[in-house]
Amino acid sequence: MRTADVLAAGDGANAAWPGGGWVLWAAGAWAVFLAAHLVLNGRWWFWLLPSLLPPPVFVALPALLLPLSWVTGDLTAAVVAGAALLLGARQSGLVPGALVRPERRPPPPPEGAVRVVSWNTQHWCQSTDPEPFYAFLRGLDADVYLLQEYHHDEFDGTYRLIDDERRLRETFPGHRAVIARGLITLSRLPVAATVETAARRTLRVDLEMPGDGRILATFNVHIPVQLRLISPLRADFYRAVRTRAADRSREYRGLLGDVAGCPHPALIAGDFNTTAAIGDARRIARLGSDAVALSGRLCPTSWQARPGLRWWRLDWVLTTPGARVHRYRFRDPRGLSDHSVQEVSVSLAEPDHRTRADHRSRHHDEGTHHALPLPGQDRPAGQ
Repeated sequence: MRTADVLAAGDGANAAWPGGGWVLWAAGAWAVFLAAHLVLNGRWWFWLLPSLLPPPVFVALPALLLPLSWVTGDLTAAVVAGAALLLGARQSGLVPGALVRPERRPPPPPEGAVRVVSWNTQHWCQSTDPEPFYAFLRGLDADVYLLQEYHHDEFDGTYRLIDDERRLRETFPGHRAVIARGLITLSRLPVAATVETAARRTLRVDLEMPGDGRILATFNVHIPVQLRLISPLRADFYRAVRTRAADRSREYRGLLGDVAGCPHPALIAGDFNTTAAIGDARRIARLGSDAVALSGRLCPTSWQARPGLRWWRLDWVLTTPGARVHRYRFRDPRGLSDHSVQEVSVSLAEPDHRTRADHRSRHHDEGTHHALPLPGQDRPAGQ
């Protein structure tokens, strides 16, 4: 009779699953965390750390709690978990449009489309054999390469600039190399200009597209990583996070201004060290259209903390009006980097009628000696 009374009173949680009340506690704790995340993310430097959670967790955890709520009969837990699932979906990095958009993407024109790859090289074969590294790069056979981390890690929060130009030019005799700030843009296409940017970890190179020679501006981007790999028990760990949060804000402000002031269709690609769960994703959305839906992946990822743990997407390809992406895919780096290769096919949709006369460009010279070092002791080791 007592059991029947309990069931009649609606306490099916403990009856169906002893101790079932923990589901409500778990759902409530996650809801509190999610509320703090939505309020503080991108507004408080410290929240860069909680926002490093793998983005799929924002849907996986409440999605797990929902059936557990049903099993335990806890309606309140189900409501809380359902609300958390809906509110956290945008933080998850899932791309439902990827399942349908590839069917509607425009076919590439017979002429005028070029293949572009963007890749964080993980300190330019510092810990790998140069032979397979260069063979892999050459095998990508891209018209344009946007490469990050043309430097070596000093493992103290700084990096050392390198000079591998001779081998680079021997490996890619048909490409023009523009090198600055630890970034490399290699292009078979004629280089119209290399343009100074307010963003100090971005390399802009304007290229003449095949056919009519219209200009595509390429922005090779590497946003600073959030933290140093030192003990979180040290005060230096948190000082570095705060410093780098300020660095990231300056970089994004500069990049937003650079892209807004560009008179040509633009392709913005690289390692943004930003997932959909990080507040800076809102700034990325203002830069241009995200091409990731064309990858055909519901849960696109591009970076692994350890082999087999590829749960984060840190690398992005964006376009501004006038540039269109026809294909987009991630390619396996074959153990040469912790980042996947981004490969896209891009063309110009409409003639660019804006004149170049009003566009004042400041030019980089070619050469490693123009790669600008970063100030201070918290220069990013990169990821």
